[in-house]
Amino acid sequence: MQAAVSPGHRDYDVIIVGAGVVGAMVARFLSRFALDILWIEKEADVCTGATSANSAVIHGGYDAVPGSLKAEMNVRGNAMWDRLAQELHFSFDRCGTYVVAVGVEERQALEEQAARGQANGVPVEIISGDEMRRREPFVTPETSGALYCPTGGICDPWGATIAAAENAVTNGVTLRRNTRFEDFIWAEVNGRSKRTIAGIRTNQGDFAARWVINAAGVHADTLMHRAGSRPGFKITPRRGEYYVIDRNQFQMDSVLFPVPTKVSKGILVTNTVHGNTIVGPNAEEIEDREDTAVTAPGMHEIWDGAQKLVPSLSQRAIIALFAGLRPGSNAPSPNPAVAYNKDFVIEIAPEVQGLINLAGIESPGLTAAPAIAERAIELLREAGEVLTEKATWNPERPARPVFRHLSRAEQADLVAREPSYGRVICRCEMVTEGEIVAEIHAPIPADTYDAIKRRTWLGTGRCQGAFDMPRVVEILARELGCDPLTVSKKGNSSEFLVRKTKNAG
Repeated sequence: MQAAVSPGHRDYDVIIVGAGVVGAMVARFLSRFALDILWIEKEADVCTGATSANSAVIHGGYDAVPGSLKAEMNVRGNAMWDRLAQELHFSFDRCGTYVVAVGVEERQALEEQAARGQANGVPVEIISGDEMRRREPFVTPETSGALYCPTGGICDPWGATIAAAENAVTNGVTLRRNTRFEDFIWAEVNGRSKRTIAGIRTNQGDFAARWVINAAGVHADTLMHRAGSRPGFKITPRRGEYYVIDRNQFQMDSVLFPVPTKVSKGILVTNTVHGNTIVGPNAEEIEDREDTAVTAPGMHEIWDGAQKLVPSLSQRAIIALFAGLRPGSNAPSPNPAVAYNKDFVIEIAPEVQGLINLAGIESPGLTAAPAIAERAIELLREAGEVLTEKATWNPERPARPVFRHLSRAEQADLVAREPSYGRVICRCEMVTEGEIVAEIHAPIPADTYDAIKRRTWLGTGRCQGAFDMPRVVEILARELGCDPLTVSKKGNSSEFLVRKTKNAG
C-alpha cells in the first residue's frame, strides 16, 4: 500500500471518480453543500462510457426484483426526472413503455411482470393485443397483449448528463478531464481502527480528500480492489449493440420491450426524443473494458429480435450502428433465477475509512442515477459528515438556443442578434455555427468533435457528419486558438488531420 504523502495540490473534502450519469448526478446534488469537491474523468469529456451508448429509457421499475436496491433506486429515481428536466433543461418525455407478448405462450409472462410491478409500487396495466395494435400500428400482428407502464419514458442521456455536470461546475465543483485514477493515498495509522483514505494519485498529480466516491463504471471494481474493498467483487463488461433508424424513413411513437429472458431484458425497439428509432441491445459478456466494436453476429441477433416486435422495419433505413458496455457484476442477485438482475452496490466500504462504492450500476442505472446520488449523500450523513446547504446554490442550468426548435420569428430574432446562428453547419440536423461556438465556450468546454456532437446532435443524421466535419474542425481550431492538426474526434490521439497538403516539405 502507498504510504501517506503530502499531495501537491489543494485539499478537497470529496473526490468523485467517473463522469458518467451517476458521477454527474452525484456531483450536481453534492454541489448544494459547502464542500470542496474534485471530480475526475479519465477521458477528454464527460458522458463517454456506458452513459454514451444505451437505450435512453427511463424505466418504470416493474422489472426489478422487489426488495432489491435496484427496485428501490429505480422507482425513487423515476419520480425525480420531471423536476430534473425542468431545472436542467434537457429533453425528457414520460411517454410510457410496453412489454409486448408475441403469441399466446408469452402472455403468462405479462402477469409475472405485473405482479412484480405491483410489489414495487409501480402502476402497470395489461392490455389486449387489439389495444396494443391500436396504440402502436407498427407492432407485430402476432401480439397477444402487452404490459403498459405509464411512468416509463425516454430522455436524452447525453443532454441529462452534460446538463447535470454543467450545473455542478457552475455551483463550484472542480472538474478535471483527462485525469486518470492510479491509486489511493493512505493516512498514517496513528492508532486508527481501520486504514483511512487521505486522497488519490492520478496521472495529473496527487489530490487529498476525506472521501472518495467511486462512480467509475466498468472500472469500479479496480478502485475497490486498490482500496482492499470487496476482493471477490468483479465487473464483467456486457456489450450491447444497436441500430439507429433514419427518422425521415421510419418513425414510431412507442417504447417496445420483448418479454424478458433469464439473461436479458431483451432487444427493444424504441422511439427517442430526437425522433429516430433505435433497435437493441443484445447482451454479450466480454473481458475487454474498452471494446465497443459492433459485430456481425451481434447485429444479426438484434435485427432478428427487432423484427419479432416490428416486422416492417427495413434495413434500408439504417443510418448508424453503435455499441456500449454495461458494468455487469457478480454482486449477489436478489433472485438467482434471473441472471441480469444482479443488484447494485451502494455502500460505504466496510474495510476502509473514506470510500463510497457505487458499483455494478447497469440497467436501470440511468433511471436510478439521481436516486443513487441522494443515497450517497445519505451515506455521508450517516457517517457523521455535517452537510451545510449553500445559500448561493442554484438548481437551474439555463438552456442555450437550439435553432431547429425555434419558430421562424424566433430564428430571425436570434440571427439578427448573433449572425453566426444563421450559418447552418450540419444540414441533416440543422445545427448552426452559433450553437457550436456556444458549446465550445460553455461551462464545460466542448473541445472535440464528439463533445460538440453530444451537446448539439450534430453529425447524427443521414450523412453521419460527412458534410459538417471539415467546417467543425475549422471552427474548433479558430475558437480554441489551436492548429487544425491538433483538433480531434474524441481526444486521446484521435486527430482528424495528419499533415498539410499544400507547401508540405
